[in-house]
Amino acid sequence: MIGVNETKWDKLLRIKTSGRDDSRADQFRYPYEPTPYCVLERLAYNGYLGKKNVLIDYGCGKGRVDFYLAYQTRCRCIGIEYDDRIFRAAMINQENAVSSGRTEFVLADAVTYAVPPEADCFYFFNPFSVEIFQRVLDRIRESFYQNPRKMLFFFYYPSTEYMSCLMTEDDLFYLDEIDCRDLFDGENQRERIMIFSMGGEEDL
Repeated sequence: MIGVNETKWDKLLRIKTSGRDDSRADQFRYPYEPTPYCVLERLAYNGYLGKKNVLIDYGCGKGRVDFYLAYQTRCRCIGIEYDDRIFRAAMINQENAVSSGRTEFVLADAVTYAVPPEADCFYFFNPFSVEIFQRVLDRIRESFYQNPRKMLFFFYYPSTEYMSCLMTEDDLFYLDEIDCRDLFDGENQRERIMIFSMGGEEDL
């Protein structure tokens, strides 16, 4: 059933995002594997994203998260990808995607990418190691200090290493969890989206 859902949404959005690609993966940057559409549906229907939000998708791959969330929630999405070959696939998708007007893609190293002041949401599907994530988080903090605003962080299928890191960051606060275990066979505890926040009215 999940496979049918994948095909249906790719066709509706006029994109091609299926399949795993680990040809350029290493110990720091992990394989391309798109977030299942059923998980994205659950995120979209939880009300955290809307047309006023700007979401950065780190390790965007072929752009599934961006095209889908831009279509369903009307938010603006910026996909960051360091692999030029996969980045080209995202750009080809953008030529035909129904939500292309609300998406953009940047070929960049996440560690050096300067977070724009309007970005207030961030999506991670284990795109890289915790060491890289901590450096990316520093760049996000820089943007926050320059332009304080409430930020939301979405972590799908978080690893133990990510969770340990998140729980030790003083300025990240656990907000919510979207349980996705029922969407798949088994009782995999990682099938969830963990949501954290940075900044709030008390900090602005």
